[in-house]
Amino acid sequence: MDRALKKRIGKVVSWLLTFLLMVIICLPGLWVVLTGFRPNREVLAKPAVWIPQELSLNNFAQIFGFGAEQIAIPVPAYFTNSLIIALTSTVIALLIGMSGGYAFARFRFKYKNTIFLGLMLSRTVPGIALSLPVFMIWSRLGLIDTKPGLIIVYVALNVPFTIWLIDGFFRQIPKEMSEAAQVDGCTRWQAFWKIEFPLAKSGIASAGIFAFLTSWNEYALASQLTRSTDSKTLPVGLMDFTAQFTIDWAGMSAMAVIIIVPAVILTFIVQKHLISGLTFGAVKG
Repeated sequence: MDRALKKRIGKVVSWLLTFLLMVIICLPGLWVVLTGFRPNREVLAKPAVWIPQELSLNNFAQIFGFGAEQIAIPVPAYFTNSLIIALTSTVIALLIGMSGGYAFARFRFKYKNTIFLGLMLSRTVPGIALSLPVFMIWSRLGLIDTKPGLIIVYVALNVPFTIWLIDGFFRQIPKEMSEAAQVDGCTRWQAFWKIEFPLAKSGIASAGIFAFLTSWNEYALASQLTRSTDSKTLPVGLMDFTAQFTIDWAGMSAMAVIIIVPAVILTFIVQKHLISGLTFGAVKG
């Protein structure tokens, strides 16, 4: 068999296997999306209805309080809480991450490596393991069931990763570029904003996306630290669809779609920066 033909066949087989693997990975998500558009009676039907017979927006209308049938779950309030908490914690984590990443990449100071190692080791502790001590401390400080309490927790979770990622990008930007700008009359601050920041913005965008998705999707800590509509987030609100003997799978899936959509939209908007950021920061100096 011709070598070129073998190579072409191998490439086709590789693409087919990749496609099959992606279908398997995406199938649960696709099923959740389809369930969000199906009536609950069809979801609970026995034998199971694999191919949707009826698709509509009734589930979304109900959870937002429109239509003839409504549910007593404050989804708009949960959505607002999630948006405020995720955006605020992301912005704060990015500001701290930029400062810390730049400091680790550009300056020498005492115990630099030890502090950096400590930050990285903090990422090895699963968030759920911290739920009990955080709950005890937050209850004494009066931060249970408050947005600031959850924002502080998410900032603490995201800062080590943002510092690590942004540090890698600043390390790959030659110091000589900033020094040359300062020789030409720029201050260090001006050199940072005009030279280094534009070159590192892909990495900063990547760190921002990961921080936002972590805060937006997190459930374990939020379920322990929130109680009412004043601070509950969308992932925690999913449990409101469960009753003692029944589960509203259609409504829960519709709410899951609402959780997925903003993350997908954000990823598509900044995908150019995300791809370049992940490839540019792949090799650490």
